[in-house]
Amino acid sequence: MTSQLLTVAAAAPRVHIAAPEANAREMLALAVENADASVILFPELAITGYTCADLFGQTRLLEASRRWLNWLAKEAWDKGVKGLLAVGAPVPADNQLFNCLVLLHGGVPVAVVPKSCLPNYGEFYEKRWFAPASACLSDHVLWPLENGECIQVPFGEDLLVADRTGAVVLAAEICEDLWAPVPPSGFACLAGADVILNPSASNETVTKSDYRRQLVKGQSARCDCVYVYAGAGDTESTTDLVFSGHGMICENGRLLAEQLYPAPGSVIRAVVDVERVRTDRLRHGSYMESIRPAPWRTVRLAADLIDPAAQGRLLAQRPVERLPFVPDEPEKLDGRCAEIARIQATGLARRLAASGAKRAVIGLSGGLDSTLAFLAALQAMESLGRPASDVLAVSMPCVGTTQRTFGNAAALAQLIGAEYREVPIKNALEGHLKDIGHSADLYDTTFENAQARERTQILMDLANQEGGIVVGTGDLSELALGWCTYNGDHMSMYGVNASIPKTLVKAMVAWHARRMCDEHPHITRVLLDILDTPISPELLPVAADGALVQKTEDTLGKYDLHDFALYHMLRGGYAPQRILEMACIAYPEVSRQTVRATLKTFYRRFFTQQFKRSCLPDGPKVGSVSLSPRGDWRMPSDAEAAEFLEFE
Repeated sequence: MTSQLLTVAAAAPRVHIAAPEANAREMLALAVENADASVILFPELAITGYTCADLFGQTRLLEASRRWLNWLAKEAWDKGVKGLLAVGAPVPADNQLFNCLVLLHGGVPVAVVPKSCLPNYGEFYEKRWFAPASACLSDHVLWPLENGECIQVPFGEDLLVADRTGAVVLAAEICEDLWAPVPPSGFACLAGADVILNPSASNETVTKSDYRRQLVKGQSARCDCVYVYAGAGDTESTTDLVFSGHGMICENGRLLAEQLYPAPGSVIRAVVDVERVRTDRLRHGSYMESIRPAPWRTVRLAADLIDPAAQGRLLAQRPVERLPFVPDEPEKLDGRCAEIARIQATGLARRLAASGAKRAVIGLSGGLDSTLAFLAALQAMESLGRPASDVLAVSMPCVGTTQRTFGNAAALAQLIGAEYREVPIKNALEGHLKDIGHSADLYDTTFENAQARERTQILMDLANQEGGIVVGTGDLSELALGWCTYNGDHMSMYGVNASIPKTLVKAMVAWHARRMCDEHPHITRVLLDILDTPISPELLPVAADGALVQKTEDTLGKYDLHDFALYHMLRGGYAPQRILEMACIAYPEVSRQTVRATLKTFYRRFFTQQFKRSCLPDGPKVGSVSLSPRGDWRMPSDAEAAEFLEFE
């Protein structure tokens, strides 16, 4: 597995004001309890407390701060804490005092990063005690150790800290730095930082936590980075201010962990994915076109922060969504579906208006995909102020059509008020097969595809006849797998479902059913029955009793797994082995053998069927994953899948 997972932590220790020894002991206890974490971040000025005020001018306090930082570094290392400890501390340098984050590893300080932006307004008076990073004169500080040795520790706002192999790179900014118009973390990420550490002492006022959360999530998203934020807790002095201990861990804009007003000594943890950070940056071609930072210095640790042997265990600790295209929360799901429906309708309405089309022509089978396309066409007509009858729904039954789907298609169109026509194709199919010398009893690929192409011909001819356009019904999952007939259902004049995967198609149809249930209960009942119908192309003859004999997922495997693979391959750029491990976590009820077989089917078909995607009709992009050859996905049709089939 090529994963680059590590555990990061943000702590809110009990603070003893102006008592470095007590604070060091509190932090040591938390570090030992979380010794498996690769990085542990403590709040701003945690070694002394943020609220020391004029006590920062006392030499005794500063000396004690340094001494107990040395003790913390050595004791933690000796007790098996092999990760990076990041502790806020006052550090004298260049005849000035700086508000810093001191990074401890290997039993000693390895880097000191001073705060760039000092708040000096409202309740803050930091310039009374501290100098900003811009006032630094030296690129290192002389740091006395307790054994009498004095080491040079890299010092400055331009520091990156990388582990031994460069598998993870960290940088820091401190509290107010994030509030600046151009936070230093932006430049750090452009210079290569994967993880940003922010020790903070942001006091609590009404709605401030909401704004703080927006800042952290926004910077994490903007910089495609992991952002770890550790705020000072409520054991800081409350003379005039209250601190909430707000801690957050974000990854590429997604909040993985958060605590607000925790009990003293609380720690939040999250397993973060450096591979995902770096992959997203590679995907965003404009990432490095921003203002280039000045050269940064790199501090190289003697050890690794990412443990290859722990990747499986860490992967199991990360939340893995079973349906990555479909939000779990009902409210979020409803909002997502409403937005997608608007995108579909807006795109189609624009195409209808631009082409001067009088009708939207749709092959309505009674299946999920055609139902969603039909509903999108109705919404498009409504937005144009046109009647539902301008949508022409065409049922084209043949030997594989069941009474259930046939009846649902007719009922749906008629209940909504669209024009509905039936054009049976059995005779045309038999005539065509006879013309090409193909037995009508040979139920092979030719037999199946001939039906799809006959249906497409009918739709295209009707569109010409009616002055309309053919609305495509194929979805993203079918395009990924090539589960469509080339120049058959593969072709249309506008594909409204082209970037909607099957799992989301189901959710969309269910959403339409919910929104209609009060005013149109009969339509809702039809939609619910469509949702309950097995997915099938209905191309093989039905059984003697009229029952369905062809089910898509019996041939391909579950669409849930295919969509899972599609999302993580395209959105995350993950290797097949990692996707397999994630899928086994997300679907514990499915055997590893079945998951593996389904993923191999996915990769095999994804590669061999690219030629179909290379000539897709236009269609609206609705999410971050799309296979349009004019947009998100450009791939040679003769690429080989061998490298992607080597996983166990």
